[in-house]
Amino acid sequence: MVTGGAGFIGINLVSRLLGENNIVYCVDNFYSSSRNKVKSFLSNNNFRLVEMDMMEDIDVQVDEIYNLACPASPKAYQKDPVYTLKVNFNGVLNMLNLATKYNSKILQASTSEIYGNPMVKSQKENYFGNVNPVGTRACYNEGKRCAEALFFDFNRKYGTNIKVIRIFNTYGPGMMKDDGRVVSNFINQALDNKDITVYGDGFQTRSFCYIEDLVDGMIKMMKTPKPFKGPLNLGNPNEITILDLANKVIEMTNSKSKLIYLPIPKDDPETRRPDISLAKEVLDWEPKVDLEDGLKKTVGYYRKKGD
Repeated sequence: MVTGGAGFIGINLVSRLLGENNIVYCVDNFYSSSRNKVKSFLSNNNFRLVEMDMMEDIDVQVDEIYNLACPASPKAYQKDPVYTLKVNFNGVLNMLNLATKYNSKILQASTSEIYGNPMVKSQKENYFGNVNPVGTRACYNEGKRCAEALFFDFNRKYGTNIKVIRIFNTYGPGMMKDDGRVVSNFINQALDNKDITVYGDGFQTRSFCYIEDLVDGMIKMMKTPKPFKGPLNLGNPNEITILDLANKVIEMTNSKSKLIYLPIPKDDPETRRPDISLAKEVLDWEPKVDLEDGLKKTVGYYRKKGD
């Protein structure tokens, strides 16, 4: 079962799991995704679409649950912050109860936002973070922190077989054109020769992981023996400034776009760089696709699909 299976990461994960001949239940209410994203799967006999909110009751026996359901971009999760918090508590509680009932493995797609606006240059799993619990991003940041707490408490109390990953900025084919993430924003603004919006001075840094690399890490994490639970960082440790990313996209698309600068949103992190030592050690995993190649594939996707 993949909750949030019609989302950006979800469709890529579902595609990989179907390619490995698994029966896949895709649970989604299309709150921040599109039904069109799963159209190509409907003819596959191993694909089961379950259109519902993960906070509703569901009783399906599966071997593995990938819990991805949650609005993931600031634009989406700030649209209804109370709903975002409910997804991260009530929805997660539902999935944990299901996993516990059938002794299923369950993986939580947590986030680098756990670390907030970090006061360390490279974020390691044992860093507790620097999070504003009452800011406009708190519904997502604190929601995901609460979800992690639920996962580990279920493991301690019921022995639930949990896996927790913390996903750093991920990009690639399948991203909604208007999802508000920086890579999709920049590429589509550049393709349309519109001004590219840079928030702040553009010197804040991000580390971008290509979707295929992330999916590899997720599946490897699910396959780890029971004693290993995480949390575990999955991301690309190679940093780039937002300004350099914008210029790279302009050059790659031969765009006539100009940069415009807008005030930086409150609590926007100054840096994002995962320490992936644990992933290398436990999963023998590290990203293989460099940013140049990944951006070319993503630009090609938007040129072709435009959605």
